[in-house]
Amino acid sequence: MNGNGQHHTIIALVQDKPGVLTRVAGLFRRRGFNISSLAVGNSEQKGLSRMTFVVDGDQYTVDQATRQLDKLIEVVKVANISDEEIVSRELALIKVQVTPDTRGEILELVQPFRAEIVDVGAKSMVIEVTGSGDKIRALYDLLEPFGILELMRTGRVAMVRGLSQGKVSDDLVLDYHGDHLKASEAYEVGSY
Repeated sequence: MNGNGQHHTIIALVQDKPGVLTRVAGLFRRRGFNISSLAVGNSEQKGLSRMTFVVDGDQYTVDQATRQLDKLIEVVKVANISDEEIVSRELALIKVQVTPDTRGEILELVQPFRAEIVDVGAKSMVIEVTGSGDKIRALYDLLEPFGILELMRTGRVAMVRGLSQGKVSDDLVLDYHGDHLKASEAYEVGSY
């Protein structure tokens, strides 16, 4: 599925410390990867953040970069989940130009996308849509003739489906020692 130049979804569990994002992104930059999507946020475990990267490249090079990421001190676990069954979502806010004549048409247009109107003004409307990148692009394309004033998209967030969804962190025991976090393997659930 992911041959040369295809999108790869990589997730990482990292220590929540200043500079970690810079180090991780720098590794991809040095390898010549373009990060087409990035999302970072708190994880279910105190002191750890979860990163989701979408990068382009061949399988071998992406696997090499993933192994190098795993060697960074701040990276607790990392995996290329591109070939796994995953649930992934993006969010977009789309500000579109409206007139009294087009407002109703736009409201009708966004319904099949389960999008929400989050702000309405005299000459504009902000629409929130979540889903796959393809769904967001499709709505954008339909709204474009009305006049897109602004677009803001998040990066993709992803999890592996089923019980293996937490395999990044299920096999970790986290202990706090003063001002630092120590992660150790508790038992083998599956490799990342």
